[in-house]
Amino acid sequence: MTEWWVGVLAAVAVVAVIGLLMLRSWRRRAVRDESLGAYAPPADLGAPVLEVEALYVATTPEAEPLERLAVDGLAFRGAAHVEVHPTGVLLRIAGEVPSYVPADRIAGAGTATYAIDRGVEPEGLVALTWIVDDRSDPEVPTRVDSYLRCRYPGDSARLVAAVNEIAATPAASRPPADNEESEASDD
Repeated sequence: MTEWWVGVLAAVAVVAVIGLLMLRSWRRRAVRDESLGAYAPPADLGAPVLEVEALYVATTPEAEPLERLAVDGLAFRGAAHVEVHPTGVLLRIAGEVPSYVPADRIAGAGTATYAIDRGVEPEGLVALTWIVDDRSDPEVPTRVDSYLRCRYPGDSARLVAAVNEIAATPAASRPPADNEESEASDD
């Protein structure tokens, strides 16, 4: 009987140590990312262009889908209601304050297959690339990817198209490169 208690106490100790290490890790991440946050939603957004239901997965540094950021308002995974407005994207994630990404801070949207603890079918996630509100150094833009898993078929493509339509630098409106300007003036 004593051997059984020793085994139980050892298992409890191992679980407690792992739990404490996880808590310490999350606290360090929260301190590291305390200057990062989404933007506050404006008072009157008007009617959305598109609304979708999704699972918010995570926000990571751009092109680093395995490094979670504890961005204020986007730190935890949860069910989300996503609204695309002409002026930006509003994310309402269960348990978090609403987060807003102004259109002039959106670099674009695309698809992804994995992010941190979520692996799905090819192109099953929507990756929204944007410039986070970095209060530590506002002069140097910090680009991040926020990953969403749309709940209903077809919503991913609609969301990517709607976000790219309002993005700050969509392909159609980018200024021509220097060599394109000189070619145009030669005509």
